[in-house]
Amino acid sequence: QVQLVEFGGGSVRPGGHLRLSCATSDPIQSFSAMAWYRQAPEKERELVARFQNMDTIVYADSVKGRFTIFRDIAKNTLYLQMTRLKPEDTAVYYCTADRALPAATTYWGQGTQVTVSS
Repeated sequence: QVQLVEFGGGSVRPGGHLRLSCATSDPIQSFSAMAWYRQAPEKERELVARFQNMDTIVYADSVKGRFTIFRDIAKNTLYLQMTRLKPEDTAVYYCTADRALPAATTYWGQGTQVTVSS
């Protein structure tokens, strides 16, 4: 069973920055895609950033230019560097990893809380 463990959430003032980490139990290269999602209170879960086919990167419009998704293959870790944080970035952030075979499966981490408040 694939395990994803997120680290790095916390509370920060507007304009601040945080780096989220997602450690995987399996090699990153074994996944077809990895991503960060978030869910704010009373809102739908939304995609934040995604490595598609582990080479194409997609960002939500709301985070373009502020957030960066990157990975460290040697450490089997996915990161989300978040800068110029806004109160509307407050949410639980989840790491996901996709496998296409033997059956299409998406694995989820437990989530980490990010709170942006003055």
